Amino acid sequence: MTSKRISRRTLLRGAGVSLALPMLNVMQAAPQATSEPRRMFAVCNNLGLLPGEFFPTGAGREYTPSAYLKILQEHREHFTVFSGVSHPNVDGGHPSDISFLTAAPHPASSSFRNTISLDQYIAERIGGQTRFPSLTLSVNTGFRSLSWSGSGVAIPPEQSAANVFRQMFIQGTPQEVDAKIAELDTGRSILDTVTDQVRRLEGKVGSEDKTRLDQFFTSVRELEGRLQASRGWERKPKPVVKEKEPEDLANPAQYMGKVAQMYGLVRLAFETDSTRAVTLMLDSVSSPVLQIRGATLNDGYHNLSHHGKSEDKLSQLRLIDTWHMRLLADLFKGLKGAQEGGSTLLDRTMVLYGSNLGDANAHSTTNMPTLLAGGGFRHAGHLVFNREQNYPLPNLFVSMLQRMGIETDKFASSTGRMTGLELA
Repeated sequence: MTSKRISRRTLLRGAGVSLALPMLNVMQAAPQATSEPRRMFAVCNNLGLLPGEFFPTGAGREYTPSAYLKILQEHREHFTVFSGVSHPNVDGGHPSDISFLTAAPHPASSSFRNTISLDQYIAERIGGQTRFPSLTLSVNTGFRSLSWSGSGVAIPPEQSAANVFRQMFIQGTPQEVDAKIAELDTGRSILDTVTDQVRRLEGKVGSEDKTRLDQFFTSVRELEGRLQASRGWERKPKPVVKEKEPEDLANPAQYMGKVAQMYGLVRLAFETDSTRAVTLMLDSVSSPVLQIRGATLNDGYHNLSHHGKSEDKLSQLRLIDTWHMRLLADLFKGLKGAQEGGSTLLDRTMVLYGSNLGDANAHSTTNMPTLLAGGGFRHAGHLVFNREQNYPLPNLFVSMLQRMGIETDKFASSTGRMTGLELA
């Protein structure tokens, strides 16, 4: 029984009766060897990329690269491009970015309630193996987030590169550590007090308010769990890195510099095994006229995305998109240059890059530009699906979860694993 796992869904059958087994140790997902951790980094650019410049021609490994993919050709064997994929029933234009990692339908609806995001699904299952169960990062977003808890609550993103660096690598004094632990304990006691007060209200409210209270209690339990996990890591020494603390870029127009900083922090987080799941929301909608080295832009990013086929706007968008691809190529190079055991960090890291919008000019949420790099897959070049009747992108999420060693065959609106993408 201990030599190999059995499914959590195993049933005992006989005489027309099916009996579900209780949870057994042998049913647990196999723990990952510390020498071979798997990781996931998901990036959403919420204004997407010009489709004609991104999608290649031809299918499979012999595809002809597009203008944008030529920038990534040094890493061609290490990524797969997908066309004809989207999230079923995720519509609404710009609001769809909050469903990028959840695939929760109709995000623009007044009754919308989000579901758990891919990174948090991972964090719930293996997050305890690292100091940070996950990292939720953003550029120019405010409170807009890719990460959502199991109860559909947004996890506030961190926009300060300096703060992220300090949290990961700056060791506090013994007094500061004690103060932090006391702060975490105080946080739990406050939650206990607030919970007691709210429970006294339960007998005085209607069914709709009781539902809201249930959601609140679920969120409280999740937060308590995070506080307890944080407490356990406070006295453990933080890793030491040679890089210096980055200086935050205050101007939102320094968009590409901010993106580069976040990519560098993610590489450090994975090199030091500080976390296994990271998300990064690039809020292009809220970004102003960008400052890009060697280029002159005269309109805001969002306005440019509604180009109406104006060649002036398209030329500026191509400059912006080209920089996105250059920074992505730098990220791949950095991950390939870091060794872990007998593999590169890119071999161990799945990098998902894409957008909730297939065409920002039309607010289309179909045919989402999507690329998956690294992670130990046998990359297929260009996987082509029907651009009218799209293939469900959540199937890719199932493949990614399985690659993380998480036993599941379902996520959101998936119908199975990603067709055509095999493990290396």
